[in-house]
Amino acid sequence: MTQPDLPLWEIVQTYHPVARGFHALFAEAGLTPNQFGVLAVLRDEEGTGRGSTQAELARQVLLRPQSMGELISALVTRGLVEREGPGGRGRATGLRLTAAGRASLAEAEPRVEAFNAPEALGLTAEESATLSALLRRVRDALDGAVAGRP
Repeated sequence: MTQPDLPLWEIVQTYHPVARGFHALFAEAGLTPNQFGVLAVLRDEEGTGRGSTQAELARQVLLRPQSMGELISALVTRGLVEREGPGGRGRATGLRLTAAGRASLAEAEPRVEAFNAPEALGLTAEESATLSALLRRVRDALDGAVAGRP
C-alpha cells in the first residue's frame, strides 16, 4: 500500500530538528528565537523614524500581544531595546533597538545565515529559493483559511 503524500506532516516532522538547531544557535548568541525576531524587526524598521509598539511587533513576529510584555521587558532589562514615552495600560510605547541590541543581532545573524545556507539544508541555491517560496505560499494560504478568507 502506498503512503499518501502529506506535506504538512512533513513540515511538522521537519520542525523538530529545525527548532533544536535554532535554539542551540540562539543560545550561543544569548538570545531566544523570539528575542531575535523582535530585534530583527526593530532593526529593519529603524529607517522609518518611529519606534514599533508591542502590538505591532507581536503581529510581525507572529506572537500574541499578551506574550510580548515579558519578552520586551527582558530585552529592556538587558539593555537591548529601549522604550520611548511613559507607556502603561492602553498607551502605545515606541520601542527602539539600542547599540547593544544591534551588537547582539550582529552576533546572531551570521549563525542564522549559516543554518539557512542551501548546503546546510542539503539543497542547491535554486531548490532553497523554491522551498522558501512554496513555504510562504502555504503559510499565506493557511493564514487565509484560518481567517476565513479564500
